[in-house]
Amino acid sequence: MIKGLRPLLRRSTYSGALFAYGAVLASLPLLSFALLPALAWRSAPEGVQIVVVLLVWAALIGLIGLARTTRRVLVVSARRLLRVALPTPAAPRAAVPSSVPSSVPSVADRWRTPLWLLLHVTLGWTGALASGVLLFVALTLPGGWLGAEFALSLFGRSVRVEGGWQSWAVASGCLLLAAAVCVLVTNALRWSAPRLLGPSTAERLALAAERELRLAERNRLAHELHDSIGHTLTTTTIQAAVASELMSADPVAARAALRSIEESARAALEDLDYVLGVLREQEAETAPTRTLADLPELLDRLRHAGAAVEWDRSGDLAQVQGTLSRAAYRILQEGLTNAMRHGAGGPIEVRVAAGPDVLELGVVNETGAGTEVSAGPGRRKAFPTSGHGLPGLVERVRLLHGEIEAGPDGPRHWRLAVRLPVRLSA
Repeated sequence: MIKGLRPLLRRSTYSGALFAYGAVLASLPLLSFALLPALAWRSAPEGVQIVVVLLVWAALIGLIGLARTTRRVLVVSARRLLRVALPTPAAPRAAVPSSVPSSVPSVADRWRTPLWLLLHVTLGWTGALASGVLLFVALTLPGGWLGAEFALSLFGRSVRVEGGWQSWAVASGCLLLAAAVCVLVTNALRWSAPRLLGPSTAERLALAAERELRLAERNRLAHELHDSIGHTLTTTTIQAAVASELMSADPVAARAALRSIEESARAALEDLDYVLGVLREQEAETAPTRTLADLPELLDRLRHAGAAVEWDRSGDLAQVQGTLSRAAYRILQEGLTNAMRHGAGGPIEVRVAAGPDVLELGVVNETGAGTEVSAGPGRRKAFPTSGHGLPGLVERVRLLHGEIEAGPDGPRHWRLAVRLPVRLSA
């Protein structure tokens, strides 16, 4: 019993009824226009005139519902007053990628809003008239105010209430019925709102495709950030340790290591600023472009960190341009970072071979208990590993339609080998 009365005590029930009854006031100006055909056709029977007025009125309400602004206003109002979770309708975009489905609704979807508006107005008038009559009876019947009396005839039996406790009982019942009308109207609107005001099939597809594009872009940025920041932190940690050990014995080498730290940090900050700007949906500046042309600078920073790097290159690297060149730089950067983190401290072999059809990349390093870096005499600190490096490389190579091999190369070496097709990726 108490559970059944809960909807009568909720504030959202009456705010929803207010939303429905507001349609009564909003539709009154249209009613005055709907009366014009009936006034012009006075010779028609009264029943025909009523039908014509209702049809013209419904047509005007439906036309109002076809406007995009109407749907947006209805969605916002339904969210606030009906407490229904409805997404804001997608605004029309001037240009969208070809991979994103159009969010333009179909003909059937466009008629959902006029149908909702007609239902809204119908429920509003029905509820307003019913609850208005019930409230009037409840307020005037007790004590015979305004000379009111209540009579009910059903199946040949009549009941008449003129005053006394019976009038109070009937008035209380009318109040409950008025509240019940509010519950019914609100629940009907709440049930139909997601079905008629919710996103259309085209909008759902467009939203899903847009979400997929955003996730793909965020994953790409995560790879970029992992490669850039991970490499910088690895090399600067080693360079800082080297500078600390050489500060007294070889100040010139220590200063060179510190300059290399500064250069690495500046490059990483450029990448970080760009990625954060994109994630904050700000107007990002031009993305930092690191290509194979920047590879000598990368290898120099590694040498300043104390690594022995041997570079074997063949072919014309200048012919490798665009996406392929940028991806190749990131692949080698991540391979060198892993070699610095997990290598045994021996020489690192880097191979770049640019052919007319295939670009081959390779990084070979010695293995061992080399996940540590010297941090001063008698102290060793281990590098933390995230486990995202190799999966990120595999994903990057897969998107470029390439091949990747990573694993032991003999008992004491680790080898990363990548083959990227030039024609598909350029």
